[in-house]
Amino acid sequence: MLASLGLILLCQLIGEAVVRGLGLPLPGPVLGLLLLLILLMARDRFALLARGPLRNDGVETASKGLLAHLSLLFVPAGVGVVQKLDLLASHGIAITLVLALSVVVTLLATVLTFRLVSRLLTQQDAR
Repeated sequence: MLASLGLILLCQLIGEAVVRGLGLPLPGPVLGLLLLLILLMARDRFALLARGPLRNDGVETASKGLLAHLSLLFVPAGVGVVQKLDLLASHGIAITLVLALSVVVTLLATVLTFRLVSRLLTQQDAR
């Protein structure tokens, strides 16, 4: 599990270094997660090509361990919110409107994506 956590953190470090080095307008951990996704997809593809058993290197186990304690990661965010209560009080209505609008846009995008994929799968099954 320690090696798997090391791989996750290494991908995050590489993503952070690339973002800072190139000045990309993207969070480094997001790029690191994309790198980890590519690595895991390549691992699965090579396992299928070799027709060998899929080696479980523990990344899944490590990620489940992180997800089990995900609530601990919200503590620093909660402290930050409490520290900025004056800012929230002065811009509370605008923040609430933006949050509500973003929820509606996210729901619409999810529904449209689901409908598009459903239609594509139905067409593929008809062939």
